[in-house]
Amino acid sequence: MSPKTIGSLSRLAILSFTIAALAAVGCGTGSLMSGGSQSAGPTGSSFVVGTDQPLASVVSYVASISVTATPVGDTPGGSSDVTLVTSQNVDFARYNGLQTLLDENTVTAQSYGTITISLTGGTIGYLSVPTPPATGAPTIATMAATYASGSNPVQITLTNPFVVPTTGAPAGLRVDFDLADSIGVDMNGNITGTVTPTFHVKPVRNSDSSAHIDELIGGVTQTPQSATPDNFGITGPHGQQFTVVTSSTTEWDGTDSLSTLNTNSVVAVAGQLDVATQTIDADEVAVLTDSNFVATGLATYVTPSTGQATGLDFYVRKVLPSALTDVPLGGIAQVNITGNENYSVFWMHNKFSQMLFNASALSPGQEIAVGGTDTEATPSSGSAITVDRIHLQNWGYNGTVVANSQNQGQGSFTMTITGFAGVVVPTNVTVIAGSACDFRYGFGAFSDLSNGASVRVVGVLLKNSTNGNLVLVARHIDGWNFTDFSTFAF
Repeated sequence: MSPKTIGSLSRLAILSFTIAALAAVGCGTGSLMSGGSQSAGPTGSSFVVGTDQPLASVVSYVASISVTATPVGDTPGGSSDVTLVTSQNVDFARYNGLQTLLDENTVTAQSYGTITISLTGGTIGYLSVPTPPATGAPTIATMAATYASGSNPVQITLTNPFVVPTTGAPAGLRVDFDLADSIGVDMNGNITGTVTPTFHVKPVRNSDSSAHIDELIGGVTQTPQSATPDNFGITGPHGQQFTVVTSSTTEWDGTDSLSTLNTNSVVAVAGQLDVATQTIDADEVAVLTDSNFVATGLATYVTPSTGQATGLDFYVRKVLPSALTDVPLGGIAQVNITGNENYSVFWMHNKFSQMLFNASALSPGQEIAVGGTDTEATPSSGSAITVDRIHLQNWGYNGTVVANSQNQGQGSFTMTITGFAGVVVPTNVTVIAGSACDFRYGFGAFSDLSNGASVRVVGVLLKNSTNGNLVLVARHIDGWNFTDFSTFAF
C-alpha cells in the first residue's frame, strides 16, 4: 500500500551561486529538453547549495539531479550549453531548512536565457510503523518514482538573461523544486509514486544568507601545518578539495579543537564558501569521527524508551566508507549503546553538552551522526554496530503552534510535530527560541506565531532524561503558509 500523507507535501530548494556580477533574472517555467556539452571561452566559477522540506511520512527522496544553462539565442541541447550541476545523487529529505554544497563547476562567461534541470531515477523511502495495538520498531519501505511522460527534464526560460562575466561580484540562481506540485497523490491521500517535476527559478546575491553553508561533511586530508596553523584540508562530498580556515571566532562542538584532527577524521563544517579560492571560512566545526567511520541519519527507535538506552535504530542517509555493508545506506542500522560514547551537540560547544545529550537522552526523531572504527562498524554477527561518538545535529521539524502556548517573555511555545518526524515523535514538544534564533520565510518576529500557525523549526531536539519531555532548541523559525518562494527576498 502507498504511504498516506500526514502533512503538507514538501518542496526542495536548490540554490545555485555563480561567480559573476548580479544580473536581473526573471522567473519562468518550461517543458522537456535535453542538455549538452560544456563550451569554451572566458570562464567564471559556480557552486550550488541545496535545502528542502521533507515529504509527509517520507524519510528520503533520492534521485540524481543535473542542471545545465543555455546561452541567450541558442537552442538547449547544443554544444554551447554549460553544466552548473554535474549529475549528483541527492537525498532531498536530509537538508530540511539547512543548506549544503551540492556541486561546483567552471562555466563560460556570457548571458544565459534557459536553464534545463534533469532528474534521473528516484526512490521514495518511508517509515512503516506498526499499527496499535502492535508494538515494535518502525521499518523502511520503498517505492520507485515514475516521471510523468514528457515532464522530465524540465526546461525553464528566464524572463531576463542570467549574465556571467569574467569579473565582478558573485551572483547566482535559486532553483526551487516544488514537491507539493510534483508528487502525485490519489483521492485517499496516498502517494502514487508519479512525479511531475515543477521548478521555480530566482536570482540571489552572494551576500545573502542563502550563500551560507550550514553543513558540509568531508574527510580531513591535511592537518594544520606550521605555516598555516589555523587551516586544515578536507575532501568534499564529490571529491572537491577545500581549505578550511578557522579563527578565534570558530566554534568547535564538544571538547574538540584543531589538535583533535588526524587524517582519519571526518568533520561537519559550517561557514562561508569562497569557490574561487577553494576555501571555507568556518564558523563551526564538529568532529564526527577521528577513526574513519561515520554514518548520519534519523533516529527511529530507542530501547528502552526510558532510562539509559542500550540500543538505537536509525535510518541511514550517509555512510563513509561506503563499502560498509552492515550500515545499510537507505536502511535501518542498529547501534549498541554502552553509555561510554562521546556525545556532542551542534551549536553547543563545551563539555557540558554531555549533560544535555547522553545515553539517557536519546529519542526517536533526533537527527544524529555516529562515528567509530571500521572494525566496530562491521561486527562479526552482522547485527548491531558499536560507535565511539554520537553527535546531535540540526534538522527542520514541521508542525503547528498549539493554541495559547506562546510565552513571548520566555521565548517559548508548544508545537505539534507533523510530517514523518511526527510518526516517531507523537507527543508535543516545547520550542525554545533563544536570542540567536531568527525568523524567516513569512515570519518576522515571535508575535507572528499565531494559534494553529504552520511552522518549521530548525534546531536540535533534546530529551529531558528526568521526565522524558522533549525540547526543541530553535536556530531558525520559518513560516510555511505560502506556496511561492518568489514573493520573498533572499
